[in-house]
Amino acid sequence: MDNTEGNEIELHGDEEIIEVIDLNETEPGPDDLAEDLEDVDFDDAGDADFEDEEGWEMEDEMEAEAEQDDSELTFSKHTGSVFCVSLDPTTNSLAVTGGEDDKAYVWRVSDGEVLLECTGHKDSVTCAVFSHDSSLVATGDMSGAIKVWKLEAKEEIWSFEVADLEWMEWHPCAPVLLAGTVDGSVWMWKIPGGDCKTFQSPACQASSGKVLPDGKRAVVGYGDGTVRVWDLKQGNAIHVIKGQDGHQGSLTCLACNKDGSLVLTGSVDGIAKLINTATGKVVGSFSVEGKAKGSKDEENSVESVGFCNILPLIAVAYLDGTLAIYDLSTQVLRHRCQQEAGIVHLQWEESSSVVSTCSLDGALRLWDARSGNMVSKYRGHTGEILDFTTNREASLVVTASGDNQAKVFCLQRPDR
Repeated sequence: MDNTEGNEIELHGDEEIIEVIDLNETEPGPDDLAEDLEDVDFDDAGDADFEDEEGWEMEDEMEAEAEQDDSELTFSKHTGSVFCVSLDPTTNSLAVTGGEDDKAYVWRVSDGEVLLECTGHKDSVTCAVFSHDSSLVATGDMSGAIKVWKLEAKEEIWSFEVADLEWMEWHPCAPVLLAGTVDGSVWMWKIPGGDCKTFQSPACQASSGKVLPDGKRAVVGYGDGTVRVWDLKQGNAIHVIKGQDGHQGSLTCLACNKDGSLVLTGSVDGIAKLINTATGKVVGSFSVEGKAKGSKDEENSVESVGFCNILPLIAVAYLDGTLAIYDLSTQVLRHRCQQEAGIVHLQWEESSSVVSTCSLDGALRLWDARSGNMVSKYRGHTGEILDFTTNREASLVVTASGDNQAKVFCLQRPDR
């Protein structure tokens, strides 16, 4: 009987011990490692100080930011992405949202109570807007089905079908509805009578449109880069901006100043153009250097544009997250505000120099155009914000998001 390293070995007869191998000291195999790991308690991973590791801290911050919700109210009736949102123009107390679930809802901003559920669409509702007096709501889906609802009676009073819908807008002072479609047509109807007029264009989509404040003209941007100013009564194009004067890519957005004398257009070509609506002349062109992130070939598309009401400033928002503030009189770039995520939409406050942006990272940001500084940032969505609107007093914002929710944010600012 011999005892080596605590292991008992029996000898038989004249057997000689050449070498004693301790089986417990062999190289561990994958199965042994797996068993060892099962015994490790990862909650008590020793005294290692992970807090000094930047990556760990950053991850914690990101998680905390993702959980942050600055909203006052969340509207959760939609079962798909919420694509559009509008406030009623008379009281700003009602919102209408349209979504991927083929529905639109009219709901109260104060408590989220649904006043009207707009059903019957067979595709995503991408346009939903109140008439100028807030008595009617128009909803339009991607396939071109348009419905008008009387809010007081809570019923559908008119419907029509066009080609795939690109945009839809009410006339600023009459029950007249306009819409642009993928085949290049612009439609105009009197509601609820249904009297109809169409403005025909080349076979490319009427990608964006705006009725001017005088109610007599509309500006429409097209997929081939042209811009047309239409006389709504006569039905003819007063001005056509194309070729070198026009854009070199599809129009993405347009906006007009308060009196309708100027229109700002944006395109996938990365340029914003300033057009005099009386003469049809391009009086300014704006661009920033840089391509959209993740793309070597595509231009840095302009996603949204707008005029400041109280100062001679314009804002241009880009796909790469740039917000450019230009001086209108000198056409000089005053501020380049940069964020990581692409900007989807911008809106100036009615009576201040603050411009708000929503972006693909799910955040709403407020920027002071005088200084170029970010005033505040609001979080709460877990998906990208696809649309938003601000009330007249700039005291609240309603957002629409890819996370199936709409949210109401109360804007708190030291200057108010």
